[in-house]
Amino acid sequence: MTVPTLRGFMSSAAPTAAASPLLVLLPSLGTTADLWSDVVSRLSASPDAPRILRVDLPGHGASPAAREPFTVADLAAGVLRLVDDIGGGAFRVAGDSLGGAVALELAISASDRVLGFGMLCSGARIATPDSWAQRAAQVRASGTASVVAGSAQRWFAPGYLNAHPDGPGPAALSTLVDVDDESYARCCEALGSFDRTTALGGVRAPALIVAGAHDPVCTPESMRQLAERLPNARFVELPGASHLVPLEDPARTAALLATLLEDTALEPGDRFERGMTVRRAVLGDEHVDRATAAITPETADFQDFITRYAWGEVWARPQLTRAQRSIATLASLVTGGHENELRMHVRAALRNGLTRTEIAEVIHHTALYAGLPAANAALAAMREVFAEQSSEPTDRSAGDIEENDG
Repeated sequence: MTVPTLRGFMSSAAPTAAASPLLVLLPSLGTTADLWSDVVSRLSASPDAPRILRVDLPGHGASPAAREPFTVADLAAGVLRLVDDIGGGAFRVAGDSLGGAVALELAISASDRVLGFGMLCSGARIATPDSWAQRAAQVRASGTASVVAGSAQRWFAPGYLNAHPDGPGPAALSTLVDVDDESYARCCEALGSFDRTTALGGVRAPALIVAGAHDPVCTPESMRQLAERLPNARFVELPGASHLVPLEDPARTAALLATLLEDTALEPGDRFERGMTVRRAVLGDEHVDRATAAITPETADFQDFITRYAWGEVWARPQLTRAQRSIATLASLVTGGHENELRMHVRAALRNGLTRTEIAEVIHHTALYAGLPAANAALAAMREVFAEQSSEPTDRSAGDIEENDG
């Protein structure tokens, strides 16, 4: 499998765009970023307009054609690359149909980056592998023009096309003919292998689940069940829509996405839960389990504070990626001479995606400002961690409380 190259379009009416929240919008199979045009124009009219990145699927719109197989997870990785290209950080994401599946995948596999997600006319599993294999074979044999009639029936509520003969519906069907046949087939195969039903209970980001009342593919009942299986989801059914909600009802779609952009305060218990999730992702289950097992009545309050504030608030903030926070943490620990906790955060930096060379360069750079003795001691600690590979030292003294509690 390969990560396909994707192209996107940035939209923003905000005068301070760099400080605005980022919303990523993903289209359905057979459509392009134009699916969201009316929605974007409404969102951009707000004085608090977000930055909006619309992404095209492989072989759709501006994205190059794909010849190698890929998965929905690969599409999610391609979206992350685009987000990183425009500055990285955390974001919200919404998608229709296949785009909604990618949004769910991002909420699962990039949970530290996704602040909230929307699934419109989508699912954790859509249709059956056999049906997608048949669709892929049909398009390879007869082109995307052969699925236009069927798409017209699935995409739009009864009477929509007749009521809007010059609207975006006919234009979307015309665009379908221009989609690269092989790329369309590869997207079908990606959907055929996609099944995230068993992971829904672990999704913590707020979810917006929107169904079209006339959708024969992702029915309102199936989407209601999806929302019930997600821990923090809101379900909405739009009575006049079918499978392309952003196109059929852009006003209501924009209003719903605006709610997804709103930040909600977390209760202390929620901050603890989020903190424990981030802490385990950065430090590893083994480390956190060991620290938790070592809690005593005297250290319980400190552990709660560390989890809620350090991990549930500071490390969870979207302004920096985890790799960037690792760089800042390493530099701070070198400067303070905290070799014990430095070892723990060298391991964490590796988990957060920094290479050994990058970690060494951070310490090298910090030597300019923290001094050579501090950097020398830090390099020695770093070498010890690298030599351990992934094994944890077994000989720990009472002075290891910083590493155990971190």
